[in-house]
Amino acid sequence: MKDDWKGLWMASLLGGAAAGAADIISALGGQKEPLGTLQYIASGLIGEMAFDGGWWAGAAGLAVHFGLTTLMAILFVLVARRWTILLTQTWLSGMLYGAILYFAMFYFIVPVLSAASDWKVPEGFLSNVKGAMLHGFLVGMPIAAAARYCLEKQSWAIASAK
Repeated sequence: MKDDWKGLWMASLLGGAAAGAADIISALGGQKEPLGTLQYIASGLIGEMAFDGGWWAGAAGLAVHFGLTTLMAILFVLVARRWTILLTQTWLSGMLYGAILYFAMFYFIVPVLSAASDWKVPEGFLSNVKGAMLHGFLVGMPIAAAARYCLEKQSWAIASAK
């Protein structure tokens, strides 16, 4: 039983860290002012004062980002424990999960639950398809791969998958 929890936590932490790193590198890559992006992420939690917080607010934005990706990984791992097909179909489940997360984040979580100002929903079909595919590849896939790697050897996962 203790090993089951260890695997669940390892899968969640590894998946959250990998997804968070891939996503933030993609978001910040090539930007002249990456601090502004990190502050904007922090503004979802602390509002407008994030833009006056300098690097401390940027660090808070990074913590929020990795906290969210870790929560996303925990959710996937808990569902995969119940539906083990998610562990055997890593590519499909990861891409679909990432796309679902994209639409949840961009159309519900940020506009409804966030304190971030001036949020604009992505416009256009192709923009949304690109965003959903990127989120599937950069967020969903690392989470699904970490879950498979950490959980496939556990007795409940093997017994449920058969």
